[in-house]
Amino acid sequence: MSDHKRIDDETGTETTGHSWDGIEELNTPLPRWWLWTFYATIVWGVIYVILFPAWPMVSGATQGVLGWSTRGLVAEQIEEVNLSNAEITESLVNVDLGVLPENEELHRFAVSAGRSVFANNCSQCHGAGAAGVQAAGYPNLLDDDWIWGGTLTDIAYTVRHGIRNEDDPDARWTEMPAFGDILEREEIATLVTYVRSLSGLAEGNEAGETLFLDNCAACHGDNGMGNRELGAPNLTDAIWLYGGTEEAVTETIRYSRFGVMPPWSERLGEAQVRAVAAYVHSLGGGEATVADPMTEAEAEEAASVPDASFPASAEDTPTEAGAGEVAPE
Repeated sequence: MSDHKRIDDETGTETTGHSWDGIEELNTPLPRWWLWTFYATIVWGVIYVILFPAWPMVSGATQGVLGWSTRGLVAEQIEEVNLSNAEITESLVNVDLGVLPENEELHRFAVSAGRSVFANNCSQCHGAGAAGVQAAGYPNLLDDDWIWGGTLTDIAYTVRHGIRNEDDPDARWTEMPAFGDILEREEIATLVTYVRSLSGLAEGNEAGETLFLDNCAACHGDNGMGNRELGAPNLTDAIWLYGGTEEAVTETIRYSRFGVMPPWSERLGEAQVRAVAAYVHSLGGGEATVADPMTEAEAEEAASVPDASFPASAEDTPTEAGAGEVAPE
C-alpha cells in the first residue's frame, strides 16, 4: 500500500494514494447539490432547535421561542371541539334526565360522548365491553340487575358521587357486617346453603331460613329480593357480584365485602357524568327514568365544578342511584 497520490490518467481524478494489490481508489468529490443540501439541513436543524422544543433538560425540555408543542396543539383542537359542541353540551347539562331519551339528537350525542368517557375512565375496572370482572367484584353493566337502581337518574348519581368512598359525603354507602365474628362456622355453612337455595343453587333448610330472617332479612328482605335504598342485592336471581359458588358465598358472609368506587363529579364535570350515565344506561339493562327536578341551590353548586372536556354544568338531584356499583351480593 502506498500513500502517494496521483492523477488517474483515464478519469483525470486524483487518487486517495492508497493501493491494494495495484487497485487504487479515486478521491471523487461529492456533488455540489449534495453538499448544499447537507449544509441546508444543518442550518434547518439550528433554526428548529431555536424555534421548537428540542433539548431534554432535568425538569423538562427547552420550549423554543414559538412555545409550540404537540400537547398544546391537542389542547387547542379539543377546545375547538368543545366550542363547536357548546350548545348541545349545555342542553345535556340542563335537560331533565327523565326525558333525555325522548330527545333523539341529544341522547345520541350523550351516548356517543359517554362511550369515550367510559373507555378512558371506567373500562379499567368494568372492562372495555362493560361486562365487569366477577373475581374482583366489578359489576357487569350489561345486565338488568342494579344494586342502587338502573334509571338514568340513578346511574348519574352513582357516577357523580361514587360508592363507599371517603371523598364525597354523598357517596352511596352501605356496609355488610362480617358474620365470621357473629355466627359459628356451622351456622355460616347452614346460612350459605340457604342463601344459595334462594336462586336455586342448593336445597333450602329451615335452620338456614331462621338464621337468614334473624341476621340478613333486615337489609335483603324476608324473601331475599334485596332493597335498593340500602344497596342490598337481590339474592334470588342468578346474578352474583362476587360469584355464587359455595366458596364465594361463604367468603362473602364470613368476611363481608367492601368494594369502593370513586366519585367522578370533580374529575369529569356534570356534562361528562351525564354522558357516561347515558352510555351505561343504553347498554341494555337501563330502566325507565323518572323525572329529575333540580333546585336552584343544586344547580349553582354543580355549576361551580369545572368540566374536564365540556363547559361547566348544573347538577341534578336523583333519588336512589346507579350503575357501576361494587357491593356485596
